[in-house]
Amino acid sequence: MVIHSPTPCRMHNSERSPLPLDALWQARAILWAMLAGECLALVLALAPGTTGDRWMVFGLGSLAIQWVSLLTLGALYLLRNQLDRLPRQNVGWLAILLLLSNAWLVVGAARLLSGAAWPMQSAEWGELLLRVTGIVLAVGLLGLAALHNHWRGRMHAVRAKQAELQALQARIRPHFLFNTLNTGAALVHQRPGEAERLLLDLADLFRAALAGPREIPLAEELALAQRYLEIEALRFGDRLVVRWELPKDLPDVRVPSLSIQPLVENAIRHGVERMAHGDIEVTVSTTPDIVLVRISNPLPEDEHGVSHGHQIGLNASQVRIHALTGGRGRVHTGISDGRYIATVRLPIETGQATTR
Repeated sequence: MVIHSPTPCRMHNSERSPLPLDALWQARAILWAMLAGECLALVLALAPGTTGDRWMVFGLGSLAIQWVSLLTLGALYLLRNQLDRLPRQNVGWLAILLLLSNAWLVVGAARLLSGAAWPMQSAEWGELLLRVTGIVLAVGLLGLAALHNHWRGRMHAVRAKQAELQALQARIRPHFLFNTLNTGAALVHQRPGEAERLLLDLADLFRAALAGPREIPLAEELALAQRYLEIEALRFGDRLVVRWELPKDLPDVRVPSLSIQPLVENAIRHGVERMAHGDIEVTVSTTPDIVLVRISNPLPEDEHGVSHGHQIGLNASQVRIHALTGGRGRVHTGISDGRYIATVRLPIETGQATTR
């Protein structure tokens, strides 16, 4: 038995592909950039041929380098929406151009503010600019190469994890497919209308599975979970009760395809399937900042407060949601009042619309 609430309509939103420079907006990356600047200032202070007080050279160099680094990071952050529209190969060169422009700006501002305290001839001024330009280009190219290698490593890790998740999902789907086909065969003569609905729901689910890893609106993912539960409701009959509690409006949040449906499948396989009667509750609640999707099912009596076997689907959903949301979204589980509860936490980006 399935207790329905209005199903949200499908939402459409343009997907934003992550940029390699996105890694620079993290606190750890900013800290490493500042530390690298201090190391560069130390190298310049200890370099042979340096005249004057080396501590003075280190202090002035450190101040100038940090200004250049922070100005460049700030400019890249402010221009992030425009950078998103540029070809990937041009973003790195634009970053080096900004770094070079900020270096010239800082050196020019230092000379202007120092006035007579920094007397330099035109030839000396040109030589200083050439040295600064050479240092900035060398450091910028090294930084660009390091960032490129970091991004490639990250993409390889994501692809490896996706391959692992696909292999795990391939182990789950035959179990569901065989049960569904057996249910359809039993219904085809007695209740042909329900058998037709079952096959249509099954086609939607496998169409989503065969499409591969992608991002879809939350409403579309909930609709896939609902189709899955409708199939299982035909198989279990009165043994299964499903309750949906959905808000009238849903934020336009995107999730990995088939990331919530496996949690619902876990609730069937490791809860209802092992009981004479069971129920599943799917509730969605929202705040201005987050969406919470909660899936709960009763624990079989032999569990004794400890749940086993939910891990394949759970781990797949955790990794994919964590990767999509940059670590801000997560899946956590717990047991309360004899029920196993999986909660999906999804961040809402500022300015996202709602859908009915």
